[in-house]
Amino acid sequence: MRHISVEPPAFFRRGPSPFARLVLLGVISLALLFADTRFRYLENVRQVVAIILYPLQRAAQMPGEALAYVGAFFGSQRALSDDNAALRRQLVAQGPAVQGFPALQEDNARLNGLLGLRPHYGRAAIAVEVLYTGRDPFAQKLFVDRGADGGVAAGEAVIDAQGVVGQVTRVFPFMAEVTLISDKDHAVPVKVLRSGVRSVLFGAGAGRLPELRFTAPNADVQVGDVLVTSGIDGTYPAGLAVAQVATLERDTGQMFARITARPLAGVDRSQHLLVLGQAAAVPPRPDEPVEADPVKKGSRGKSRRGG
Repeated sequence: MRHISVEPPAFFRRGPSPFARLVLLGVISLALLFADTRFRYLENVRQVVAIILYPLQRAAQMPGEALAYVGAFFGSQRALSDDNAALRRQLVAQGPAVQGFPALQEDNARLNGLLGLRPHYGRAAIAVEVLYTGRDPFAQKLFVDRGADGGVAAGEAVIDAQGVVGQVTRVFPFMAEVTLISDKDHAVPVKVLRSGVRSVLFGAGAGRLPELRFTAPNADVQVGDVLVTSGIDGTYPAGLAVAQVATLERDTGQMFARITARPLAGVDRSQHLLVLGQAAAVPPRPDEPVEADPVKKGSRGKSRRGG
């Protein structure tokens, strides 16, 4: 059997001791470090080595970066999904308020208009809110939330920020009925703001424009003229906007022209109104003088003839 030698090579069995070799290598390392720091002899070598090793470094970093990118992608997707779900819930919760915002803006504008009108009439003006419309589809009526307890009386004018809405026709303890100017049984004395021509605006019923009746064909009226209250009836204060002339037919073959007008007030859409008391209108018409009693006249004549 052949014997195998396990002795170390001659290099390790002869020469300087391991400690001496460690000291020598340490001194050489320090000298190289000093020379590189002082004179930068190894700068080019380091650059070449860095260029050679860069692809290996990138190859070693790519798996970790790929895992981090995938994790960030799915994390952002989950965050976006959660945010989207939260925004949808918020949108559903705010849906009623958002849908009602234009109506609130419109009501706010009308309320501001009424507040601007109220100082002109002082205590004679009562702010009311529409409760509901009348049940009769052929009658243009509505009910408001103030009645006798709120100081509302029959015959008083009702307006909004744009003009005349109607007139109080019936009063209950806690509500009142308002007949609109578009009702077929309602009439408003008006005059043309531009020319001063007086006439009467009659309602024509649901779905039809009020008519300016009993106006001569040659009257100074034009399409687009604004009609305001004349105030001669003692119910509506003079100068309130009522309607605007929409159509005009002079050659009708009759004594009067055919004129229709479009109401300026929100007769079918205003929610907040203003009731004008009798103090806001002109003073009431004086009573007609009472004629003398015919019996007294006869007795006076007899006494004169007897004398």
